[in-house]
Amino acid sequence: MNPIATVTPSTSHLFPALRTTSIALAGALVLLPAAALAQDVGPTDTSAAPTEQPTTESASGKRFAVVGGYALAEPTRNPQIDGSRVQADGDGVATLSASYYVTDNIAVEAWGAADKLGHRVNTANGKAGSVNSQPYAVSGQYHFRDADSTVRPFVGLGYYESNYDNENAAPTGDLAGRRIGVETAKGAMATAGVDLNFTPTWFARADMRYLHGGSDVKLDGANVGEAKLEPVMLGVGIGARF
Repeated sequence: MNPIATVTPSTSHLFPALRTTSIALAGALVLLPAAALAQDVGPTDTSAAPTEQPTTESASGKRFAVVGGYALAEPTRNPQIDGSRVQADGDGVATLSASYYVTDNIAVEAWGAADKLGHRVNTANGKAGSVNSQPYAVSGQYHFRDADSTVRPFVGLGYYESNYDNENAAPTGDLAGRRIGVETAKGAMATAGVDLNFTPTWFARADMRYLHGGSDVKLDGANVGEAKLEPVMLGVGIGARF
């Protein structure tokens, strides 16, 4: 009788599969905490926060400007009064102006002398008298180039008046002993100038103004002629806009 043979199944083929399963399980245990941490933190925002750009001040859009300066006035004509050719000396005076800019290029200006100009009146025989004047004007101006340009030329055209007072005859001259009267001069004023911008607020100005017009002259109450001095005024100043 043959003994019953006991067959023992071989397990050697299971070891490779177990090894593969163990490695996969270990890898999963390692990766699971990292994945969970990444889920808690959430996705990284790679977009950069906006950077604030520094603000730059500009002269554009500023509507008001004021200028303080000094001007020299020199008459361009020598009128004939009561048969005598007279010459009025020039003088210097402080000036003030205020402008409103309708746009960056178009402005309306009010301008005037802050004090009186003193004029010595001469004839061929020497000093005949003296008179004071004080001009003021309103004009429209056009300023070339952009508001922030360093150099800005401008031109203007307007209307002026010049008040005369303190008319005095010299004690020894062609008008000695006579009462002098000079009416207010009126007429057109032409302006040309240039602004030199230091900053969007501060600037320097140089300008030339031509005052075209005249006024009636009276001696002892009688009209004896027209004084058309038509001075040219050369000025410089410092201004600010806001």
